[in-house]
Amino acid sequence: MDRETESERAALISRRAFLGGMAATAWHATRSADPAFLAQPAPSTLDLRVDARALRERIETLSTFGRPAGGSFADGVSRIAYSDADIEGRRYVMALMKGAGFQPRIDPAGNIFATRPGTEPRLPPILFGSHIDSVPSGGNFDGDLGSLSALAVLETIGAANVRTRHPLEMVVWAHEEGFAFGRGLACSRIVAGEIAPADMDEVWNGMRRRDAIRRIGGDPDRILEARRPKGAHHCYIELHIEQGGTLERARVPIGVVEGIVAIDKYDAIVTGFANHAGTTPIAERHDAMLAAAHLTVAVRDAVTRVPGRQVGTVGHIEITPNSPNVIPGLARLSIELRDLSRQKLAGMMDDIRARAREIAANTQTTIEFVSTMTAAPAAAAPEVQTAIERASLSLGLGTSRLPSGAGHDAQMMALLGPMGMIFVPSVGGVSHSPNELTHWEDCAHGADVLLRTVLEIDRA
Repeated sequence: MDRETESERAALISRRAFLGGMAATAWHATRSADPAFLAQPAPSTLDLRVDARALRERIETLSTFGRPAGGSFADGVSRIAYSDADIEGRRYVMALMKGAGFQPRIDPAGNIFATRPGTEPRLPPILFGSHIDSVPSGGNFDGDLGSLSALAVLETIGAANVRTRHPLEMVVWAHEEGFAFGRGLACSRIVAGEIAPADMDEVWNGMRRRDAIRRIGGDPDRILEARRPKGAHHCYIELHIEQGGTLERARVPIGVVEGIVAIDKYDAIVTGFANHAGTTPIAERHDAMLAAAHLTVAVRDAVTRVPGRQVGTVGHIEITPNSPNVIPGLARLSIELRDLSRQKLAGMMDDIRARAREIAANTQTTIEFVSTMTAAPAAAAPEVQTAIERASLSLGLGTSRLPSGAGHDAQMMALLGPMGMIFVPSVGGVSHSPNELTHWEDCAHGADVLLRTVLEIDRA
């Protein structure tokens, strides 16, 4: 048997310590069936809340960096990673950190960190945060809420002079959205170890990736030093808007994320025969567009045939020759399937392949599938989910467990240790849009749950 590496031993020790501590918390919780007992936090934290007014003011101020000219908060934001607006927004958040008495640190990938020491400095830190970059014409809550709430948690704990055993570390991840360089979760991915020096030579918008990272204060020449080993943090917690409508429909204020879904992407290539639209009888056509239309419906049928929250999307179609008077001879479709279960994804794709064989025979075409991407699911640690639920209960807030259908930096941190996510409702389920909205009361609830969850895990 190979000898354990230093990082593997550290990860094992960290995991055992985390599980052991949370098991003790679970025992403590079950020794009484009284909900009032379960809701009791430590006496010194009974009344702790973040400053909801300051949180709102900061989110509104951050929105000015990337706001459309002459626009208002309701017009959303375009704060693309590495843009001038991103640089200004990062500068604003770091000024807030300094004003709160914390010294921000930028790692070689451009991620921003700040730490509050614990009474047992040898313990790994509890890490929490999110991002502040946006998609083009995005909203003001995606990422911003989690990042600024992380700072509010550090401030609140400091103002109350609460001493935590673990160091507390907040992070603002750089380049979370997948617009720049066609990469999502780009800089948390580097921290998780998914990086090669050659990646720094990628070009987007006339800019090399190494120059983009240098632009936000990172150091691409030391990019491998941004990697962290397993066990480097005790656990990771991320507060985020749901970006869907489940919580709002159920009128539940707090979502406890079970995990971030797996994603399988395919290209479907439909080959027919291009011919004259006026002179070719219907029965003699090899219409790639017709086959593509049936295949699109087949994807929906495969996804809805079994119960669950799985989704499937045909989001892009290219037709050749794409002329009004020519029967399409070639069609290329994107197929994307998402669910927490890899087994369910495989079953849906088997269903789609079987239906494609029937469609090809009926339309006199051929259909080929090419896998273009696969992303593994990231499970939230049961112990962190329990801590979030206990924190919510202590605040009198109801919870519901649900999967995350969108990707988040938390899935990268799940490669390094236990992780959990807190969701708050998105009005109308709208996100990645100027119309993205979460009520300020829900923002405050989410920040308070993050605060209590951090303290709950630290006590364990």
